[in-house]
Parts: sequence; C-alpha cells; structure tokens
Amino acid sequence: MFKIKAILIDDEQSARNVLSNLLERTSSNLEVMATCSNLEEGVKQIKKLKPNVVFLDVQMPNYAGYEIVNFFDNIDFEIIFVTAYDHYAIKAFELNAIDYLVKPIDRRKLALTLTKLENKLKKEVALIDYQILLKSIKNKDYKKIIIPELGNRRILNIDDIVALEADGAYSKIHLIDNKIITTSKNLKYFEDVLPRDISFFRSHRAWIINLAYISFFNKTELTITLAKENKLKAKISRARIEDFEQVIK
Repeated sequence: MFKIKAILIDDEQSARNVLSNLLERTSSNLEVMATCSNLEEGVKQIKKLKPNVVFLDVQMPNYAGYEIVNFFDNIDFEIIFVTAYDHYAIKAFELNAIDYLVKPIDRRKLALTLTKLENKLKKEVALIDYQILLKSIKNKDYKKIIIPELGNRRILNIDDIVALEADGAYSKIHLIDNKIITTSKNLKYFEDVLPRDISFFRSHRAWIINLAYISFFNKTELTITLAKENKLKAKISRARIEDFEQVIK
C-alpha cells in the first residue's frame, strides 16, 4: 500500500495536535513524520525527511507559510495550506498547492483533500513506472519488472523470478536466491505485465511459474518442483496439464 509521508508546520501546538489526530483518524495511508512550530524548522525537516506533502499554516511569526518558496530552488513535494482565512486560498493556488483547509478543519473536507492528494501522488508514481517502461522498450530490454512494495518501487530482473504465488489478495514472489517478496498486486496483475512468451506459465489459480526453473513434474501429486537449490513446489491444476505438456515440449 502506498504510504504518504507528511510534515506539519504550525506555530500553535494545539493546532498541530488537532491536525495530527484528524489525519490519523481519517487516513491509514498517511504517516506524520514530523511536526514543526515555525517555517525555518519545517524547512530543515523537509530537506532531511523528504516528505510527499507538507501541511502548512499560512500565518506564523517571522515567516508566512507561503514564503516557503524562498527556501527551495524546486518544490518537489505537495503543499496543503491550513488557514483561518479563506482569502489565503488565492495565494495557495498561485503556489500550486494541491488544496487548502480552513480552520476549524472539517473532517469531510479533509477526507476529500486526502483523496485528491493520494490520487495525484499515485499518478506521479505511475509516470515514473511509465518512463522506466519506455526506456526498456527503447533499449529492447524486456528483462525488468517494477514491483510495488510498501510505498516504494522495487525493480527486479525477470530472470530472477522462480515463481509467483497467490496469498489472498496479495502475491508472493519467489526469487532464485530463496528470497520472498510480498506485494499487494494479485496474480492477475502479473499475468498481464509479464512478457507474453513462453517464459512464464499459469499452472494453477494460485501459481505462475518460470519454465526456465522446472526440475521435476509429478503428474500424480499435481506438483512442479522448481529450482534445484530451493526445491520450491508449485501446484498445477488437472485442467492445465495438457497445456503445460505442450509448452515444455
């Protein structure tokens, strides 16, 4: 699941506490990494922790929230302004903030803002994936796959994948070095994105196997042993045996 990293900047302790509690109650996908009482402290934490989003109070001593642009050459995080004055929304949109919240914060409005934020961040991650895909196509290199993993992106060599096993709504990826990666994507996702050649075979509703690693096929037990090193046993359904035998010929 994609985890949103957030920093809160507000000069009032009570306001920081209220917003932190509201965020915790409204979204399980968001983690507050730091809370700061002024812009200078907030800038230090932003540069250190690299958040996805900053919830930023507009009116603060020394520096107003919208002066954050003076501390960065490039704003590579989302900004959600929190203000007691609705007219500050104009300044928020001038700075391309994703949204703004008016104090006292309405939880329904907060939920809508967080949905908007999550959708935008997912699109940005998808763009990164798309760029990697284009590079692979340009270089005629179809040997890598992108695996969503706890909000990050792991890039794997396809040849290192021995098999994929269904685990409820998740999937387990069995690798040649005996490592197992659990991902929130189901087997249908991998069936669609893996190369459409003879490398991978859907042997069972719960298994996709890499044919390059087959070491033994037991027709009686309906199992396929993969990779001599780890002796991984995958299942094969009776309905798939004929197709399997045709493929391995």
